[in-house]
This record gives sequence, C-alpha cells and structure tokens, in this order.
Amino acid sequence: MAAATPARSGDIEHAGGIEHTGVGRPDPTWGLLYRAGGWSALLFVLLVLLPVVLVFVAPVPPAGGVALLDYIAAHKLVYLTELVCFVGLAVPALVVFAAVAVALKEVDKSLAAIGGLLGIASEVIALALGSSPESLHGGLVVLSNAYQAAGSDPERAGLVSAADALIAATNAVSWAGILTAAAIMLLSAMMRRTSSFGRVVGTIGVVAGTLGIVSEALRPVIGPAYLIYGLLLPTWFALVGWKLLHLDQSSLAATPDTTAKHA
Repeated sequence: MAAATPARSGDIEHAGGIEHTGVGRPDPTWGLLYRAGGWSALLFVLLVLLPVVLVFVAPVPPAGGVALLDYIAAHKLVYLTELVCFVGLAVPALVVFAAVAVALKEVDKSLAAIGGLLGIASEVIALALGSSPESLHGGLVVLSNAYQAAGSDPERAGLVSAADALIAATNAVSWAGILTAAAIMLLSAMMRRTSSFGRVVGTIGVVAGTLGIVSEALRPVIGPAYLIYGLLLPTWFALVGWKLLHLDQSSLAATPDTTAKHA
C-alpha cells in the first residue's frame, strides 16, 4: 500500500474516481459570502439601471447653482432617487469586493487581499463623501429648500454660491472612483487564472478597470467618453454576480485537504 500524499494546489486530485483540478479553487467554507456577493452584485446593477431609466422620464440635473436648486425643488423625488441609488450602490459593492477577494485567495492570497482592500476602501470613501456626479449631493437638497424659503436676494445669492462650491467639489476627480477601477483591474487579472470566473470575465474586468482609472482621473475633461466605462462597470458586476452565484458546486464539494489514496 502506497502512503497517502496531500493534494496541492495545481495537482490533479483523485477522490472516489473523480478528477478535480485544484488551481484557484474557492474555499467552500465561504459559500454564504459567495451567495451574498452574487446577490449584492445584481443589486448593484439594479441601482445603476434605475437612475438610467429615470433619465428618460425626467430632465437631467443641470450643473449651474440657480438652475440646479430650482430643478431639485421641481423634481425632488427623482433627484433623491438618483442620489440614493448612486450613493447607495457602494453598500452592495462592499460585499462584492469582499466575496471576490475571498473567492480568489487560493490563486494568490496577497494580491487578493490587496484587491479586496482597494475595493472596500473605495466604497467606504464613496459612502463618506455621500455624493455622486453629475451634481448629486444630499447637501444640495438642503440648500434647495433654503433657497426656496429665502426672503431676500442677498440670502439667495449666498445659497447659490454655496451650491456652486458643492457642485464643483462633487463633480471633481474622486479617489473613490479611481480605487474602484484599480480593484476591478487587479482582481480581474487574477480571475483569468482560475476557471471559477474564467478568462472572458477576467478580460472584461481588466479592460474596464484600466479604462476606469483613466476615465475617473480625466472625468472633468473627457465628457461623454466616460459613458464607455459607465457601461462596462455594471456589465462586470453582472457577470461577477452570476459567477459568484454559480460557482462550480463539484469544486466546492471537495475540501482543500482532500487526499489521494492509491492501492
């Protein structure tokens, strides 16, 4: 009888006559996190699509102080819905980055930790800022209410100046967006090395992440070209969510410490 030898990542394991490849196999003990990440990714896509639909039923928020304050007063429900969706999508994104990082830790623990950290940090920053272009910020709702109730021109002028400053800060380059794109690029490069996500999803993510870094850094000057990244981002989340919900159950059923026994 030959002695049993532990299977290693990258080896072919024989258990019950079935062969499993161990390269980058997700840790099955994190199954609940994978499912939570999958549903969170689909929620992220929904929160992106809802404001897009609203664009076709309501005017796009203007960028000027007076115009925006009047717009918010006239379309408050639409504005608040867009604000909640764009800022709130950072919450499910947190879960997605955590799930993807854990799913990829068997590929490279260090890179998975760095990618997950970048992604989670980016979403925490986004939540802390509480804003999202174009010209979406909770503080502008408060200023709009005050502007409508103002009783003098000097008071209105001061509120408009405050709104213009807040709009400029909201529409400026955000490190949150750059870090999100960097996390997508790094994690997607790892996805290309495992069958759990595959080369197609990984390649789309690398392209989206690379384009995203440039788009976020140059957002104030590239104009409509930002839309390309804006479309790739929810596409990547949708594909990743699908993969997290459909990780190979045969791989997850085999624990990492499976041993090969030979007579």
